[in-house]
Amino acid sequence: MTNIKTVFWSADKAYEYFYKTIKEHGCDFADTKALFNIGFTILEPKARIITSVERDWKHKYAEAEWQWYLSGDRNISKLGDIYGKVPEIWKRMADEDGNVNSNYGWQWKRNRQIDYIVGLLRVQPNTRQAVISILDMKEHNTFEFDTPCTYAIQFTIVKNRLNMCVTMRSNDLWYGFCNDQYQFSKLQELIADKLSIPIGTYYHFAHNLHLYNDKI
Repeated sequence: MTNIKTVFWSADKAYEYFYKTIKEHGCDFADTKALFNIGFTILEPKARIITSVERDWKHKYAEAEWQWYLSGDRNISKLGDIYGKVPEIWKRMADEDGNVNSNYGWQWKRNRQIDYIVGLLRVQPNTRQAVISILDMKEHNTFEFDTPCTYAIQFTIVKNRLNMCVTMRSNDLWYGFCNDQYQFSKLQELIADKLSIPIGTYYHFAHNLHLYNDKI
């Protein structure tokens, strides 16, 4: 389809728009309605609260997930300690020891990626190499239950503001986008604070942006 809207003030406005657009124009794909190669900008990343009554998004849970990511502990029991229970989706994704690959905090703490890019941006503010890697298909043998949805997160300083670009292989709008944008925008804010500069825009790209059929 053509004429996809690409700029939104908040994550909530992006969610509302793509919920309607996927329902109306998404194609049937693996028990979903999907749009392909969708990119859009959120002008105010701190406007991360999803207000849709139908969605019934839980800020308390999103913040618990953020605290879990900050811990760097990829075991779902840690999320249970923080939130009081472990959502079923994480139970299905965990291995026999309770570990998951999609704890993005565990991923970005591997080889101290945040420290590396912060240091890089301090000495080379025009760098194109400030990238956090999440999905590495050379580790495909570990993806039996849980393949990360995000390829990478890149940070660029433009006009003394920290812009962020998130690139995803697959993004379920209902669960994935609503909670992921919260985590990513919090990460953008964290890194901007380390650099003592304001945040800029958040660009979100998904090769496959979809709604499962039971959410349409």
